Amino acid sequence: MSNDAVIDPAEGAGPDNSGRRRFLTATTAVVGAVGAGFAAVPFIKSWNPSARAQLAGAPVTADISGLQEGQRLVLEWRGQPIWIVRRSPAILEALPTLDDQLRDPMSENPEQQPDYIREASPQLRSLKPEISVLVGLCTHLGCAPEMVAEIRPEPFDANWKGGYFCPCHKSKFDMAGRVYQGVPAPTNLVVPPYYFEDDNTIVVGVDPSATDATGAA
Repeated sequence: MSNDAVIDPAEGAGPDNSGRRRFLTATTAVVGAVGAGFAAVPFIKSWNPSARAQLAGAPVTADISGLQEGQRLVLEWRGQPIWIVRRSPAILEALPTLDDQLRDPMSENPEQQPDYIREASPQLRSLKPEISVLVGLCTHLGCAPEMVAEIRPEPFDANWKGGYFCPCHKSKFDMAGRVYQGVPAPTNLVVPPYYFEDDNTIVVGVDPSATDATGAA
């Protein structure tokens, strides 16, 4: 399996061309929400172990130095897509306003994120406010939701504040991966174990507690 990043414009994607199909054909992909829609973004370098090591659960390291606001970097860890997204200030301001529309706004389900993520911020569900790290699989039937990151009316929600929409069964999640009420998905998107090796490097698959004082695993 190649470790090269692949540009995915995600233009005109629908249920028949879901993120799951794109994910199965690319180890790493970068897509972005720019202007009025989705557009390709500059190459973002990432480093991954072999396919066999990934399936065994080996950590995956990614360079996010080129990740811009509204952009997403997709990696593979344990055979699952991992989404790394840089959220805009507008998105961060909107997240707390959604609590009364969500099923688990304070991330109380312990199975959906490590304890240290919830302690850092139960609403943002991240170690750094602007950087979100999620397993990109709907908690209903494992479909791959689409990222609809812009704050604007959408056919599925006239008051959309950005987030993830699963066209298969209409489940909705906000930009922290928190599930809306009244949709088939029962729980928030999963936050995998991860830590920041430095300001521009994320290691997915390892808790911060598993690193020594220098940040080495």
